[in-house]
Amino acid sequence: MGEVSAITGVPPYVLRYWESEFPALQPRKSGGGQRLYRKRDVAMILEIKRLLYQERYTVAGARRRLTEREERARRLEARATLQRLRVGLEGILKQLS
Repeated sequence: MGEVSAITGVPPYVLRYWESEFPALQPRKSGGGQRLYRKRDVAMILEIKRLLYQERYTVAGARRRLTEREERARRLEARATLQRLRVGLEGILKQLS
């Protein structure tokens, strides 16, 4: 946690609080209970920091904003998957014709 705190400029006690407030921020834990932050966790911390300190969101507002962003990304991914399936099915229909 100390290394991530140094990288992000966010104190450890704030990181622990954010973990309780932002469901998307859930670092893995080692067998000894140490937090193991991944690259995506560090990116999430920096995004939360930006929303709270630069954009002046409340914790609830930042949480809502991150949730909306994740939902939008899931919708875009689903749309791309459906498009690939459609192209594949159209190819099968052409072969059957």
